[in-house]
Amino acid sequence: MSFRQDAARLQKLANNAFCQTGTLVALADGGQPDPDKLQKALEQTAAQFESAALEVRKLCERYSTGTGGYGSRPVLPPMEIAGSVDMLGYHWLHITLNTLLPHCRFQPPEWLSDTIRRLLDEYEAQGCKLPFFNRALLVIDEFTGIQGRHIFDQDNKGYKAVSNAIKGRLIPDDDQHTLAVALLSGRSEVDVCHITLLDLTDAADFFSFHSGDYEVKCFYDGGWS
Repeated sequence: MSFRQDAARLQKLANNAFCQTGTLVALADGGQPDPDKLQKALEQTAAQFESAALEVRKLCERYSTGTGGYGSRPVLPPMEIAGSVDMLGYHWLHITLNTLLPHCRFQPPEWLSDTIRRLLDEYEAQGCKLPFFNRALLVIDEFTGIQGRHIFDQDNKGYKAVSNAIKGRLIPDDDQHTLAVALLSGRSEVDVCHITLLDLTDAADFFSFHSGDYEVKCFYDGGWS
């Protein structure tokens, strides 16, 4: 595909995103919109803008010559802004996201899957080896001090984006016989999401450590190992 074709595709995605905002304006013009219609319209708008943003990200990597605004290294590397990857005591993979899972009833957010993949790429680029589990437990543990946040409805969280990002790379598939999922939450002054992937046989050990007599922060900082 030529650069002209890539640029045309990006323009189409950007136009789709702009057109989708018309749905939001139409809902606003009709007075107080129906909550379900508004939520669906917002998520569809977000999906359109995310697709355009991801396409720009790909083009930057494909065509950047290492000079200019994108190629120059920022003061704070993007990976440190997004999160980090490390290993906990029993070869459990630990991903820290410096944000909370988005509210997502209709479709998983592509930007979240893409961000996790890039964090894993960066981890491997540092010479670290990623584990692979034939049967695994995925624990997503969110912490926030926000009150009355609708995202606390567990079935509305965009957790599927996490399993989509690790399928085929850290686990063979994300079906129910391969991947078990646990959604946890706690209160904290700092919004953060801890994602831990471990062998399913280690589930009892994980929850034993997680519920032990120590600070949760110490647990995720590896202080228990």
